[in-house]
Amino acid sequence: MKSFSARRNAMLGIAAAALLGATPVAAQQKQVTFAHQDMLVPLRIVQESGELEKATGYKINWRMFGGGGDVIKAMASGDVQIGEAGSSPITAAVSQGQDIRLFWILDDIADAEALIARNGSGINGIKDLKGKKVATPFVSTAHYQLMAALKLEGVDAKGVNVMNLRPPEIAAAWERGDIDAAFIWDPVLSKIKGNGKAIASSASIGAKGYPTFDGLVVNAKWAAENEAFMVALVKALNKADSQYRANKAKWTADSAEVKAVAKWTKADAKDVPAAMALYKFPTLTEQLSATWLGGGAAKAMANTAAFLKEQGRIPEVKADYGAFVTTTYVQKAR
Repeated sequence: MKSFSARRNAMLGIAAAALLGATPVAAQQKQVTFAHQDMLVPLRIVQESGELEKATGYKINWRMFGGGGDVIKAMASGDVQIGEAGSSPITAAVSQGQDIRLFWILDDIADAEALIARNGSGINGIKDLKGKKVATPFVSTAHYQLMAALKLEGVDAKGVNVMNLRPPEIAAAWERGDIDAAFIWDPVLSKIKGNGKAIASSASIGAKGYPTFDGLVVNAKWAAENEAFMVALVKALNKADSQYRANKAKWTADSAEVKAVAKWTKADAKDVPAAMALYKFPTLTEQLSATWLGGGAAKAMANTAAFLKEQGRIPEVKADYGAFVTTTYVQKAR
């Protein structure tokens, strides 16, 4: 009896081990890690609803990061397959050889990022930044435009104390009075505006030849192996953006949509509607147009790359940034 029991237990152990060994493989085929930031965009209602998980059967690990540079690093390590990042960190990533593809314009930043000078700092324009402490997340779109603004005004960046701080760190530093100005986006932007004034915006600097956008990028190999998921994701993104454009007035502080945006970004719901209105969210047709995925995004990346190289942030400018942009998933989602 003892011998039979031992054999039975051994067989059960082998069977259990086989099942345990199979489970991670199956799970790996049906999950994805998605890096998001604190931008106030309609994508947050997709995260809140769980509709993408239901539509695809994938387990989505939503991970929040403090900036685009951190997102890109996580993607380079293989920990993240899809991520949100600004045009500057995306450009830096592909310029350094990272095999990712821009497949969706999350937003046209427009006036959603701004350079705010603290009241009493004596800063009334870009030239007044000399000798001042100015915070921004390095390699972000805000950092790119801050450096561009200094260049446009003939201000030597070496004479400005440009500090590398993530959004939450900027909010804390501003509260303590440690910095004189910051180039940042919401929800931090709304918090610091109360004790400061706008010196420049992403739209004003973009109009002078330095436009920026936030995009979604994906590991190229993973995307090719999970095309159905990618198409479903684009459909969900388009649906969320369409709902916002059609019902903008109904997205009030006490609406379920705005509460979802606030939850996923740690923003104050009362600030969300006005902050979201500063962005522009391209339609499916606009995504494919020459303005965005059809050519404009690649051109903006090329211009950004030239500037980043000049600043010593990247080793070289790629010959064709269009190679890192794909319209495949948008086309199949139509």
